[in-house]
Amino acid sequence: MSYEPVVVETRRNPGCLIQLLWFAFIGWWLGQAWMIVAWLFMISILGIPIGILMLNMLPKVIALREPAREVAIYRRADGTLVKSEVEPRQLPFLLRALYFILIGWWFSALWMEVAYLLCATIIGLPLGFWMFDRIPAVLTLRQ
Repeated sequence: MSYEPVVVETRRNPGCLIQLLWFAFIGWWLGQAWMIVAWLFMISILGIPIGILMLNMLPKVIALREPAREVAIYRRADGTLVKSEVEPRQLPFLLRALYFILIGWWFSALWMEVAYLLCATIIGLPLGFWMFDRIPAVLTLRQ
């Protein structure tokens, strides 16, 4: 008898205090420099893949935040539990590329600056971190 897999979202982030200390002493200035270098790579066609990779890594640079992962857990017929990482389905490449060319490159710059400004206030910090976590989706519609 096999059961339907249970899908669980996991993250491997350090504790909240470590993230706040990292942001307060390193993340706020390193993150801004990281964004500038990433956008300099985005200027040239050859640098776009490096720029996108850097922007996808921005939540880790700013606050040591790893991307969310989905893990499916299911029971085999012999009773053993098996877990495997589930990759979300992505939208078609051409649609994502068109979105990036028309909207993603400039909208993500505005998104990041608003997130950065929110992080400069204590009350806006959680929303700013949430916005940084969403940069891959804003940039290229990545799921």
